[in-house]
Amino acid sequence: MEEQVVKLFGTWSSPFSCRVECALKLKGVEYEYVKEDYLKNKSDLLLQYNPVHKKIPVLVHGGNPVVESMIILEYIDETWPENYPLLPEDPYERSIARFWTKFMEDKGSTFWSLIRAPEETKEQIVNEIMEILKTFEDHGLGDKKFFGGDDIGFTDLAVGTGIHWMKVVEEMRQVKVFETSTRLNAWFERFSEVPVIKETIPSHHELVAHFKSRVG
Repeated sequence: MEEQVVKLFGTWSSPFSCRVECALKLKGVEYEYVKEDYLKNKSDLLLQYNPVHKKIPVLVHGGNPVVESMIILEYIDETWPENYPLLPEDPYERSIARFWTKFMEDKGSTFWSLIRAPEETKEQIVNEIMEILKTFEDHGLGDKKFFGGDDIGFTDLAVGTGIHWMKVVEEMRQVKVFETSTRLNAWFERFSEVPVIKETIPSHHELVAHFKSRVG
């Protein structure tokens, strides 16, 4: 039936696409993956489903498109609440998860600016990123195993996928961004070993090669 059909328009090299795919797998939702070449050859369907931003990811459920990765994650959590909750049930804990997720999403431009930053501004950007990570580590993560508690959740998916890609940028620009973030690094190792994450997110080496081909 049409209302049961779930499609994800995405690409393997996007952290935003991968976080949605991970959420669907954690929930046990069956879906069709529609691979998009969103940089050079956007499909007519992608433009139809996301005419405003014209970008991935797009989740189509029963013919209705949902766009923007974090909005999609909330939609997935609310549509399939019976299995593997991504957000806490408690309203206050939900607000905390949303706050730290938004905190890191809002800082995204600082992280990504490192990719093409000239040498003279690179150190300044690295210092800004390290400050952001320290705030997040001290006040967001604390001593928890995952941001979601004992299992990965909403914030883990958002931040973990982002950091996986940022470690690629770190290598490419030959800087040390995560070196002093001991607890954050330990959390990221645990996150990376979760089976769904391991099978869905592309390897570090694949992404390095991909990014070098784009910016080289």
